[in-house]
Amino acid sequence: MAHILVIGASRGIGLETVKAALAAGHRVRAFARSASSLGISAPELERFAGDARNSGDIAAALDGIDAVVQALGVSVTELFDPVRLFSDATNVLVPAMEKAGVRRLLAITGFGAGDSRDAISILQRVPFELVFGRIYDDKDAQEMRIRRSELDWTLVRPGVLTSGTKTGRYRALDEPSSWRGGLISRADVADFIVEHLDDATYLLRAVVLVA
Repeated sequence: MAHILVIGASRGIGLETVKAALAAGHRVRAFARSASSLGISAPELERFAGDARNSGDIAAALDGIDAVVQALGVSVTELFDPVRLFSDATNVLVPAMEKAGVRRLLAITGFGAGDSRDAISILQRVPFELVFGRIYDDKDAQEMRIRRSELDWTLVRPGVLTSGTKTGRYRALDEPSSWRGGLISRADVADFIVEHLDDATYLLRAVVLVA
């Protein structure tokens, strides 16, 4: 069983990943500014309060870790503000992992990040840019930094997220010609992440997840 660091563990995909990893028998270090208020407990769970953009916090959190899941998110109120969270945190995380010798990174970005933006239809692209443009510009920078790293990375790009339960019935699309939008539950994204913590199928690749 692996010792996993989940960055952004207090909500969304991060929280679902914590739950799924614990259920699979892994040890989990749940990293978030509000980690102390995490609403779950387990013998193999460690809460770690910290700022993903703080190099000291990240260096300390990487001690003894086998794999990292980066599951950062911003709130709806931040959609129209300048966004730097994803790139700033990644610019801290990547060199810290390289220095610590922690190689495995699964980073959740989203359908529309990087070269998958070309797969968004023309009709959808304008509203996408208006609502999510600032966020995804920063996710582009996040992905570029990860691609330039020496890590064993996988970029996980889920479609539109739902609060549904885990179904296991989702598609992992890793060929650009197959990329498309769609719905997927956060629990199914977490299932994919935990299943591929030590799996090389999507090593150094970007994968779009849809139901």
